[in-house]
Amino acid sequence: GGGLAGLSAAHTALQGGCDVTLIDKEAFLGGNSTKATSGINGAGTNSQEKNKIPDTPQIFYEDTVRSATGIKKGALPDNAWYELGKVLSYESADAVHWIQKSFGLALDATSRLGGHSYPRTHRSSSGGKFPGMEITYALIEAFEKLCKEQPNRFKLVNRAKANKLLTCPQSGRITGVQYEKKGQNHTVSGHAVVIATGGYGAGCLKKGSLLEKVRKDLFDMTLPTTNGKHCTGDGIVISQDIGAGTVGLEDVQVHPTGLVNPKLPNERTLFLAAGALRGEGGILLDNEGNRFCNDLGTRDYVTGNMWKHNKAPYRLVLNSKCAKNIAWHCAHYCGRGIMFKYAHGNDVAKIMGIKPAALKATFDKYNENYKNDSDPYGKPASFYRGTPWVMDDEFFVAHVTPVVHYTMGGLLIDDKANVLRADNKQQIPGLYAAGEAAGGVHGRNRLGGSALLECVVFGRKAGKSLVDYVKTVKADAPAAAAGSAVVITIPQADGTEITVKITGSGISGGAAPTAPAPAVEAAPEAKTVKEYTLKEVAAHNTESDCWVAVNGQVLDCTEFMNDHPGGKMAIMTFAGKDASEEFNMVHDKNVVEKYASDCIVGTVKPTSKL
Repeated sequence: GGGLAGLSAAHTALQGGCDVTLIDKEAFLGGNSTKATSGINGAGTNSQEKNKIPDTPQIFYEDTVRSATGIKKGALPDNAWYELGKVLSYESADAVHWIQKSFGLALDATSRLGGHSYPRTHRSSSGGKFPGMEITYALIEAFEKLCKEQPNRFKLVNRAKANKLLTCPQSGRITGVQYEKKGQNHTVSGHAVVIATGGYGAGCLKKGSLLEKVRKDLFDMTLPTTNGKHCTGDGIVISQDIGAGTVGLEDVQVHPTGLVNPKLPNERTLFLAAGALRGEGGILLDNEGNRFCNDLGTRDYVTGNMWKHNKAPYRLVLNSKCAKNIAWHCAHYCGRGIMFKYAHGNDVAKIMGIKPAALKATFDKYNENYKNDSDPYGKPASFYRGTPWVMDDEFFVAHVTPVVHYTMGGLLIDDKANVLRADNKQQIPGLYAAGEAAGGVHGRNRLGGSALLECVVFGRKAGKSLVDYVKTVKADAPAAAAGSAVVITIPQADGTEITVKITGSGISGGAAPTAPAPAVEAAPEAKTVKEYTLKEVAAHNTESDCWVAVNGQVLDCTEFMNDHPGGKMAIMTFAGKDASEEFNMVHDKNVVEKYASDCIVGTVKPTSKL
C-alpha cells in the first residue's frame, strides 16, 4: 500500500539500509491519506511550545482512551488504558518532528478538534494543500526520486493488487508477496512484508464486501463514504489466509460531516468537511436553524445525535471570523461547489427555508451561552470561536450528512507493529501492519487527526521492526533432493546472463549466449497540439466525454478520471470548464506533465472566453 503508512514504513526501512519494493493497486500513490483534511495530531511538539499550548502526551493519551472506550466523564478504570493508545500518544511528537525534519514541512499551526483537550492537530499555516496531501506527497516525491536514482534497490509497482502472502513451509516466516497485474500473477521475494493497504470502508458500495460481512446494518443503510474505491480490506484478507488475527472489525466510524453536492444529491462518494472547520468555530444546525449537540463532540457522539434528532438536512455554518482562520479550506470547498458563501444571515435563512428571526435567535442564544459559559450541550466557553455571532456578517455554509469514513478494526498487532496469529497470538515472522489496516489502535472510535498520526507512528514502528528482524534472518535453504533443481540467473552489465543450476548431485552453470544489441527505436512522432476555445471545451462535459482546461492546457480526462486519486466526482465537477484555480489549490503545477501527460489534447486559445 502506498498511502502514508506504507510510505512511512518504506522510508524508515530504507533509512535503515533495506531495499524496498512498494506495491500499490491504484495508478497513483497516496490512497486515502492524501484526502485527510484537518491535520496530524501531536502532543508536546515544538509547534505547540511556540504557540504556548500546554499539552502533554498523557493528556492526549487520556483523550484517546475516552474516545476509544466511550467513557466521556469521570475516572477511567484501570482496564480502559491500553498499550497501542499509549504508543500512539507518547510517540506523536516524534512523528510530527520526523515529518518536519526529514521532509521539510512547517506543520506550524494547530487546531482543536472534537474530543481533544488542547489544539494539537497540526497543519501548515501557509495552506496550499490539505495536510494529508502535503505530508503524503512529500514522502511520495522522495520515494519516487530514490526509485529513479537507485532502481536496483528501490522499486515501485502500480496497478498491482496483492493477492497472496508467501511463506516458508518449514519456518512459517514471510518470504514475499504475490500480486496480480494486467491479469497475470507476479511475485516479489523478501524477508519482510508490511501490510498498509488501508481499511474496508468502501465496502459499503459493494455487495459481498468485508464491510457487509462485519457490519450488515451499516451496509443496509446505503450510507455514502469518503473512501476511495481501493479501500476493500485486501491486506486484511490475505493476512487472515495465513492465520493472522484481527480485532474490532465491527468498529466502523461514521463521520458526521460528509459534504453533499446539491447538484449530485445521490452521489455516494463524498468529500469530507474537515473537523478543523468546527475546531475553528463552525456550528451545526438542523433544518429549523437550531443547534442540537456539542459541535466539538467526538465523531460517534455527533453522528449519533444527528440520527437521534432526525431533523435533516443539517448545515455546517461558519461566520467570517471563524472562516478567516481556515480560509484555504473554505475557498477550496466553495470552488468544488460543496460549500457556499453568503453575504448576510438573511441569505443563509433563505436557503435553509427558515425565517431570519429563527436564525437570529439561535445566534443570540449561542452568544449568551458563551458569555455565561452555559452551553446546554456541554461545550465549554473556552472552545467557542467567532463570537459574537450576528446576522450582519458573511457566512460559509455547507450541507452535511453522516458518511462511512474510517474502520477502526483490522489486523491484530503488538506495540512494535508485528502481526500476531489468530490462534496463539504469536508473531508471524516478517509480517507487519500499519495504518488503517491495523486494528486496536483507536478502540471503538477514532479522534480526528489521529489517522495520519497512526500512519506515521506505526509505519515507522513497522519499518524499525523489520530492519531489526532482517538483520537476524537466515534464509531457509534446505538441501536440494536428488532429481530436484534450483536455477539462479544472474544478469550481467553487458546484457548477458550467468545461470547456476543446483541439484542433488552438484552445481553446474555457465554464461548464456551474448545478448544481441538492442534495436534502436525510432523516435516517436511529434504530437500535434491543437488550440481550442473554452466554448469548444465546454461541449465535452459528460462522463463519457470529459474535457477540462488547466493552466492553459486542454485535458481529455474521460479515461483518466477512473484512476484519479481524488475520485471521479472531483473531475466531473469541472467537466467542460476551466479548473485552473481549484487545481492549483491542491496540486503542484508539474503534476499534469508528471502523471497525466497522455491526457493533454491541446491548449486553450489565448483570447478564448466563455
